[in-house]
Amino acid sequence: VVVPYSLIVIGSFIFAITDVLFVNPYTLAPGGVYGIANVLHTMFDVKISLMAICMEVPLLLLGTWVLGAKFGLKTVLSIVLIFIFVWFAETLWGYEPLIKDNHGDGIIISTIVAGVLYGIGLGLIFKANATSGGTDIVSMIMSKFTGASLGRMVLIVDSIVTLSSLFAVKDIRLPIYSMVLLYISSKVIDIMVDGLKTYKTMLIISDKYDEIKPFILNTLGRGGTLIESEGMYSGIHKRVIYTVIDRREVVKLKNAIYDIDKNAFVNVIDSSEIMGEGFKQLQKSDL
Repeated sequence: VVVPYSLIVIGSFIFAITDVLFVNPYTLAPGGVYGIANVLHTMFDVKISLMAICMEVPLLLLGTWVLGAKFGLKTVLSIVLIFIFVWFAETLWGYEPLIKDNHGDGIIISTIVAGVLYGIGLGLIFKANATSGGTDIVSMIMSKFTGASLGRMVLIVDSIVTLSSLFAVKDIRLPIYSMVLLYISSKVIDIMVDGLKTYKTMLIISDKYDEIKPFILNTLGRGGTLIESEGMYSGIHKRVIYTVIDRREVVKLKNAIYDIDKNAFVNVIDSSEIMGEGFKQLQKSDL
């Protein structure tokens, strides 16, 4: 119980410090409520934390009304903590950049550092089965009513927020830097949540599946599933081997298949998350 809440506290602190010291001083707007708050702060000189919480509360209430109580205590906690940490950071530090732009490289370095730190902060929050609220709620509502995927809606909403920085400062470079920040943070979030290990799903169609099975089971020490199938053109019944292995084992298995059946059909698919026996334990999210 202690670990998830500790992750939320640490992640919220990292997110808040990153926003005040690296993101806001250069008027970057990498999506989310705090991206909008950064733009509004630049335009109207109002505290980032106050602008953000004024958006967070109505969005949380709207999301609860439209989507139901999906967000849970952890998400509410992350919203409150980020607000508190941002308020203290901007009150004590102000809005001076931690990395000065003395040689024209301050914004570039800040973008890279902010992308990494944002990713770490949000990754810790996501690992605790929470979200930072904000525009994620807007994306979920739009996804529900449009039928579009949540990922696509998040991309659209964050892109609109990023482009909004043009209203604060008429400089096309700022949305570009914000996009770079978004990209870096998304990659770091993936690493934080899923780890560096990349699994591969392999679908193997071969008449010699009985000879391939022992290599998967005994040599690689992996499991698999035999799926009954039928060729669409030939109508011939086949058996498909479905197995999940790590990327180091892919070459070994492909070489073994080549030695057994050069005419086998093999499909290798990237798998970002595998849960179940032999892998990460399946867990219920309490978002």
